[in-house]
Formats: sequence, structure tokens, C-alpha cells
Amino acid sequence: MKKSILIALFAATMASAQVKGNIEVPYIAFPIKMGKGFETVQANCLMCHSFGYILNQGRQSRAFWRGKVDKMIDHFKAPINKQDAKIITDYLFQHYGNGKEK
Repeated sequence: MKKSILIALFAATMASAQVKGNIEVPYIAFPIKMGKGFETVQANCLMCHSFGYILNQGRQSRAFWRGKVDKMIDHFKAPINKQDAKIITDYLFQHYGNGKEK
């Protein structure tokens, strides 16, 4: 009973929340490295998330980047074919890799 009351109170509070004035979301320009494969990254990755998601991973190994690409395909159902997956992995490793294969 108490749980139901708390949930109803929380829902009512959220429904009545208001903000006066305009809210401006800041634009953040991420430094993108151009190179072979960028067009494939742009076509397959940037349709779902910003380049910041890639940059926030830090410099990683080829295996890490391939794992990320595979995760996008397997878990998030990104429509990336095998050839593009290799191009994306190569691009990410070349520009945002740490030089290690594993």
C-alpha cells in the first residue's frame, strides 16, 4: 500500500514539473579524424550515436574495437555487413587505437 502511494505521488510530482524559460542544449564539437573508412563509420555508426561515444572509449586495442562493432551488430541490431564491420574496426583502430592487437 505504501509503495503504491509513493509511486502515485512520484508520478504526480513528475507530471506537474515545469520549467520557465527556454532550455538551451550546448553544442559540443568532437574532433573527428578523417581517413580511410570514415565514410563507412559515418554511415553506420553516427546514425545512432554521436562521435563522442567513440571518443569516450579512449585508445583501445583492435580486439576491443572489433568487440564494440560486434556488440552493435549482435545486441543492438545495427545493420552493418561483414565488410563494413572490418572497415569500421580498421578505422577505429588506426585513429583511436593503442597499437595493441589484444
